[in-house]
Amino acid sequence: MSLPLDDQSGRRRCRDCGEWKPLDEFCASSKRPSGRGGYCKPCFNVRSKASYAKRVKERHGREVKSAREVPEGHRFCADCGTVKPVADFPRNRSDSSGYATYCKSCHNRRTRETKQRLYGGNREYHLRRRYGIGEKEVQELLAEQGGVCAVCGDPDPEHVDHDHRTGWVRGILCFNRNGGLGQFRDSPVRLARAITYLRGTTWQRVLIHPGVYQMCSPTRGRPPSQRF
Repeated sequence: MSLPLDDQSGRRRCRDCGEWKPLDEFCASSKRPSGRGGYCKPCFNVRSKASYAKRVKERHGREVKSAREVPEGHRFCADCGTVKPVADFPRNRSDSSGYATYCKSCHNRRTRETKQRLYGGNREYHLRRRYGIGEKEVQELLAEQGGVCAVCGDPDPEHVDHDHRTGWVRGILCFNRNGGLGQFRDSPVRLARAITYLRGTTWQRVLIHPGVYQMCSPTRGRPPSQRF
C-alpha cells in the first residue's frame, strides 16, 4: 500500500521505501504541483526497470538480463562469463573503458579461431598482413631460389626478407642472414666495410705452392689477453 507523501519543510516521504528525503532526490514530474514525483530516484529506477522487463516479456516473450554487480577495478568477460581484474583484459583504445570486451585468454582464443577461419592459420595471417603475400607465393619464390637461402645457400629458409623503405619482398632467407641484414640496416656501404674489415683481419689460407697452403693475416692484430 502506498504511503502518503506528507511533504514537510522541503522534504518528502517516498511511497515505496518510506524514507524522508529532500525534494531534489525525487524524480521530476510535471503532473505534480511541486514538480517532483512520489518516488525517490533509486525506487523510481527499480520500478522503471521492472516495468521495462514486464513489457519485454509480454511483447517478445523473453527475459531481460539483470545488471551484474562488478567490483571496482574488475570487468565482466562476456565470453567465459566471469568477473576478473582489469589487468586480465587487453587494452582497447576504441572502448570507453579502455579495455577489451573479452579477457586475455578468451581474446587470444577468439583471435586464433578467427585467423584459422579466415586465413587458414597464424602464418598465413602474418604473411598477408605484413608482406601482402601468402604461403603459396612464398613457396613459389623459394622454388625460384632452388629451395635454399638467397644469401648463404642453407636449405629450407623460412623468413621473408623485404625492403624496409618500399615494403617490396626481396627473397626468402634463413634466420641468421635475415637478422644480419637487419643489423646492417640493409646498407650496402656498411656490408662492404664489414667485408673489407674481415678480409683485413681474418686469417686466410693462401696457396704458396701447388698443394701447399699457408695461413696468414694481413694484420695480425693484438695477441689474445692472458687468462688467469
